[in-house]
Amino acid sequence: MKKTDLQKLGQKELEEKLRELQQQLIKERAQIARGTQVKNPYIIKNTRKAIARILQLLQQKEVTQKA
Repeated sequence: MKKTDLQKLGQKELEEKLRELQQQLIKERAQIARGTQVKNPYIIKNTRKAIARILQLLQQKEVTQKA
């Protein structure tokens, strides 16, 4: 997910997307732990990056609201 797409979302939508991505990451890691073949090995990397982008945007929004 691109940063520009995420910037258009509101805080509640970002938090919802964050929970969704965290659940997806847990499922993918569990799949690897079970030893099953992962469909796309880069999905974990991409999911982690998307989570980091969302957390960064949430933090920026929090700082701007305080200021």
